[in-house]
Amino acid sequence: MSSRREAIFVITRWLATQDFPDRLIPDVPDRAFITDLVYTTVRRRRTLEWALGKFLKKMPKGETEAALLVGACQLLFMPDVADYAAVNETVEAAKLADRQTAGLVNGVLRSLQRGREALLADLASQPPGIRTSHPDALVTRWLNRFGEAETLALCEWDNTPAETFLAYPPGAPEPFVAMPRGTRVEEMPGFADGAFIVQDPATATCVDLLAVKPGLKVLDACAAPGGKTVQLAWRMGPPASGNHVLVALDLHEDRLATVRANLERARQTWVTVRQGDITDNPSAALESFGLFDRILIDAPCSNSGVLRRRPDARWRWTTKRMKGLAATQALMLENALALLAPGGRLVYSTCSLEPEENRQQITALRRAHPDLACIGVEERIPTRSHTDGSFSCAFERQA
Repeated sequence: MSSRREAIFVITRWLATQDFPDRLIPDVPDRAFITDLVYTTVRRRRTLEWALGKFLKKMPKGETEAALLVGACQLLFMPDVADYAAVNETVEAAKLADRQTAGLVNGVLRSLQRGREALLADLASQPPGIRTSHPDALVTRWLNRFGEAETLALCEWDNTPAETFLAYPPGAPEPFVAMPRGTRVEEMPGFADGAFIVQDPATATCVDLLAVKPGLKVLDACAAPGGKTVQLAWRMGPPASGNHVLVALDLHEDRLATVRANLERARQTWVTVRQGDITDNPSAALESFGLFDRILIDAPCSNSGVLRRRPDARWRWTTKRMKGLAATQALMLENALALLAPGGRLVYSTCSLEPEENRQQITALRRAHPDLACIGVEERIPTRSHTDGSFSCAFERQA
C-alpha cells in the first residue's frame, strides 16, 4: 500500500476518533515519510481547511476530506515533495476509496496548485489563528501574555517538526543527544541494551529538582510512559538490600505496559509498578507503602508547551478543558501531600505554558499549606529556551 494511502487512512481515523495520531501510524519501511505527512497535516489542519475552502462549497467527510487535506498539505507545506507526486500519488491513493472521490480530489488539488501563489499571498494577511493554524482562544491568551512578536514566534515554533532526543544515564559524556532525522529509535546503537531513553531535555528539570538518592522512598505519581521513572531509577540505583523504594503509579493499565517495557529495556526491573489513581485519597494502590520521602507529580495538562511534539493537542485545547485539568491538578497536589513525609520533597511539573496550570497552582497550594517551602522553580518557554515548554516547582515540608 502506498505511503499516501496509509496517511489518508490515519487522517481519516484521526478525524473520526481524535485518537493520538502516532498510535495510528503503521510500522512500515516508509514510516518516516508517513509520520511527516500525517504530523504536518494535523498541525496545519486549520490553514489547510481555509485553503481548501477556496475551492469547495462544502468540505466532504471521511476519506475524501482526509485525501484533500493530505494532498493540500504536500502542495503548501512540504516543499521537498514534487508537485506531480503530491497530486498524482494522492489521487491514485484516493482511487482505492472511490472513483468519484478521486475525481474531486484531482480537480481541487490541481486548482490549488494553479492558484497557490495568490493563495499564499492571501494567507499572509489572515488572522494569526488561521495563518499559523492554532485555536483562536489560545492565540488570544498568548497575545495578552507574550505580545504579538513572541506569540507569532511561539506559533511558528509549534509548526516546526520536533527533534527526537536520546537521554543517557547520569555521568554520560552527553546527557542528551539529538537523533538524525528519519532514523528509527530501534536502529540507534544501545537501544536493545537500554543504554538510553527517548526524552526531551526540558523533561529532566523536574527530575533534577526532586534530588533523589539511594535510601529514599520515592513515588512517581503519574508515571506513564516511564521516561522520568527510568531517570529516577538511574539516579537511585538498584537497592543493595531493599534499602530504598521507587513506585511508578499510573491510572491506565494500558499505559503502564509502556512503563514496564521501558523499565525492562533500561534494566531497571526493581522498580515497583502499580495501577492507581492519585486523585483518590488515599489511593488503595499505595496503602502498603506509608509516607514517601520524594513525590513527583508530572501532571496531565493542556500540553500547550509541547504542541510541536504533539500537534494534535492544539485541537483539543479549550479554556474549559484547561480549567478542568487545573482542577484535577489541584486535587492531585492535595492528595500527594497526604502521602509526603515530614521533611520530604514534592515536585510538581507540567508541559503547559498556562499560569492556571502552573504558578497559580503553586500560589494556591502555598496559601493552603504554610508548612511548605518552595525551594526551586524552573519555567521554560520554547521561544526562549529552544526546548519543549515546561514548568517545575519543588516544595519541602517542614520536618
